[in-house]
Amino acid sequence: MEVIISNYPEELTFPEEYVENVKAAAEMVGKLYGVENGEVSVTLTNNEYIHTLNKQYRGIDRPTDVLSFALNESEEPEIDGGMDVNVLGDLIISVERAEEQAADFGHSVRREMAFLTVHGMLHLLGYDHMEDEEREEMEAEQRFVMEKLGISRD
Repeated sequence: MEVIISNYPEELTFPEEYVENVKAAAEMVGKLYGVENGEVSVTLTNNEYIHTLNKQYRGIDRPTDVLSFALNESEEPEIDGGMDVNVLGDLIISVERAEEQAADFGHSVRREMAFLTVHGMLHLLGYDHMEDEEREEMEAEQRFVMEKLGISRD
């Protein structure tokens, strides 16, 4: 699994361990769900930028923790360049929101960053939580991946 991580705005700083957590979580999803040849782009950002995106793309006028933009959902034409890379899409994660939620929920930022990555990756793979049945399935998948990562609700 190729995980391309960037930050926006560029001057945004955070501990390197955040990048390592996101990469490990995305790679675990790739391994467990058979998309080892996948590629995901992850942007670590602040509440201001994710708020702008949330309003623009979802019509929700507030910051959120993670946004997923799946490439495989669209009707884009396939490009035949001889590459066997499955470009899954983009994740945008608010580092600020992750830190806030970790404090609110009483667990580590490591756990929150991994959880948001897993949650976003599952969306890229087609999981959703709009209906109760879908939500229960997605929550079970999230627990499964977090267990495989060895990350509990600490």
